[in-house]
Amino acid sequence: MPQEIQLQVSPEIASNESLLYENVAQLVRVSTKVVQKVVVLKRSIDARQKAIKVNLKVLVYLIGDQYDDQKIELPHYQNVSNAHEVIIVGAGPAGLFAALQLIELGLKPIVLERGKDVRGRRRDLKAINVDHIVNEDSNYCFGEGGAGTYSDGKLYTRSKKRGDVDRILQLLVGFGATPDILVEAHPHIGTNKLPQIIQDIREKIIECGGQVLFETRVTDFIIKNNEIQGVITQKGDTISANKVILATGHSARDIFELLDRKKIFIEAKPFALGVRAEHPQELIDKIQYSCDFRGEYLPPAPYSIVKQVNGRGMYSFCMCPGGVIAPCATSPGEVVTNGWSPSKRDQATANSGIVVELKLEDFKPFAKFGALAGMEFQKSIEQKAWHLAGQTQKVPAQRLVDFTQNKVSASIPKTSYVPGTTSVEMGQVFPGFLTQIMREGFIEFGKSMRGYMTNEAILHAPESRTSSPVRIPRDAESLEHIQIKGLYPCGEGAGFAGGIISAAIDGEKCALKIAEIVLK
Repeated sequence: MPQEIQLQVSPEIASNESLLYENVAQLVRVSTKVVQKVVVLKRSIDARQKAIKVNLKVLVYLIGDQYDDQKIELPHYQNVSNAHEVIIVGAGPAGLFAALQLIELGLKPIVLERGKDVRGRRRDLKAINVDHIVNEDSNYCFGEGGAGTYSDGKLYTRSKKRGDVDRILQLLVGFGATPDILVEAHPHIGTNKLPQIIQDIREKIIECGGQVLFETRVTDFIIKNNEIQGVITQKGDTISANKVILATGHSARDIFELLDRKKIFIEAKPFALGVRAEHPQELIDKIQYSCDFRGEYLPPAPYSIVKQVNGRGMYSFCMCPGGVIAPCATSPGEVVTNGWSPSKRDQATANSGIVVELKLEDFKPFAKFGALAGMEFQKSIEQKAWHLAGQTQKVPAQRLVDFTQNKVSASIPKTSYVPGTTSVEMGQVFPGFLTQIMREGFIEFGKSMRGYMTNEAILHAPESRTSSPVRIPRDAESLEHIQIKGLYPCGEGAGFAGGIISAAIDGEKCALKIAEIVLK
């Protein structure tokens, strides 16, 4: 039988198969010649000491052990052309994985996506980056694959209790992701590789008899006696079904407004908001690896930082080593930032959202908007940033040390943010309490990461779409909306997920609950 062992080796050994086999042979006290195969199960980097190590969990197969190199295969997806139909609003991870689960269970998904297919989105991303034109239905947030497709594809999750993380990762590998995501402590697919995976998922849905309709924005729900009967699209078409999964993402403000207008119960939800900080990747490498030069055996270094400032958490969010900052507005007249990395993470800069926890009480100036108060708070900051940066997709920017000293930066160097920057004192963008927390928080960050506090670092504002500002309540057992029978709020937009993996898990959960009812 193979032996499972844990070991700690240098980055060079971890990257070299023959050296790794020699090291493993010594640990299990056998000759290298009898080591048939070493399968890495988990891998993480330990950079706490000057001598950086790689932690490995491996399975060791010796000569005589049965080794079967099994490839990950997709589940059996049956033909559901004539099966019971379920509408899914949104083709992000929650919607797509809900669709796959429905097919696996024998139900027919009809996926309605307001944006374009994953390839068609590229023209609209170019338009916002180069021409400062925002397409309200097709952008970094909206379109096939959702926000993660073109704004990074990180698979970090703390949602182990929410469901089967490994199942989602294995499905992604089955659709073409690198098997490394099953091994790495912080798996990452990359914006350059995700589009093909998303396209392959869509083709599988269609091949099995499901439907995927693009440029089909839902503008109304058909409800009778508090039961969902279907939806109406912007073209005036009616699509009927008595089960609807609402998986529209955290930026679908028109859906939140529709729910509020129809008196369907929703509630304001706290979220986090701040800036996106960009440093030279070389500087982050030096700080995190305590070395002058990273070398070929280590990946670009990430960082994670959390501080408590005046009773609030301030923390790094969606950190992108070797990445770039992207414009993620979903409507004209607003500026929004986010970050992404290609699969190799080989860009010269590192960026991270640095955000502060907000509380419901912070939304009091917008109390007249009721459950949409947090959304209006969020919107007001994005619109202010747009005005301050010249009413374009340029972004308000400030050098980090200058920000902590309340000083307008005399110049802003070119950053990875393609539309450009405008030098602004960030205190003009944010409410006073938020500005003060960030100033104090960055100083604390600098104490924890020596070298982090530098004017080489450029802040871009705002980082405002960290999670949904609205929760769409649902019954904990049935997952149906607490008021509307047959409506299943799902994923990030409903307030029940926080990223690709947790959203996909939630999509599967909703599909399973629907199948329990329809197929019983």
